[in-house]
Amino acid sequence: MSLITISRMFGSGGSEVAAGVARALGWQLLDNAFVDAVAQRLGVSPEEVEEREERVPSLTQRLANTLAISAPEILPSPIAPPLPPTEERLVEVTARIVQEAVATGHAVLVGRGAQCILGERADVLHIFCYAPHDALAARAAARLGVPVSDAAREVDQRNRQREQYVRRYWKRSWLAFDNYHLCVNTGAMGIDGTVELVIRVARDRFALTP
Repeated sequence: MSLITISRMFGSGGSEVAAGVARALGWQLLDNAFVDAVAQRLGVSPEEVEEREERVPSLTQRLANTLAISAPEILPSPIAPPLPPTEERLVEVTARIVQEAVATGHAVLVGRGAQCILGERADVLHIFCYAPHDALAARAAARLGVPVSDAAREVDQRNRQREQYVRRYWKRSWLAFDNYHLCVNTGAMGIDGTVELVIRVARDRFALTP
């Protein structure tokens, strides 16, 4: 079994890198597939999972969850729609799906704390994709179809949420170098160059035949 996790700053193109690596190696890719699997397991829409994954709940959300558990009598009548799953439940199901997925064969896993879930395994290569802030904003602007100034704020918010997510649920610093075997500046290397670098390192680490 050989596994690669791709952690990525928003705007770094990490998902594109993961797709390129999985395609070149012929391995399964777990990126958007995470969203669909978690949604199906929890009985909610993929859009709801995508909106809430890799982030911590706000104070308002935490208070609402606490009230729902401790004082159910103040909730609306039973005919109201059920409350969405908590972030803790999303994390729990995601971790379970990671463990189930890697048991089926070689895989490239994107984000979702996979570098933490699989942190104790010796058969994993952990990659972190980053870039200078202006490069992150430019790529995000092109992806989202918004002005660079708006994209820059989105980059800051998304990356702050990812840092908080890893710290809250996995007790690690997302940006700490010791979480990863290889950190790559995609702004300097480009997506294709990063894919080639990761493949070269993976083949060496796992003794894969070119």
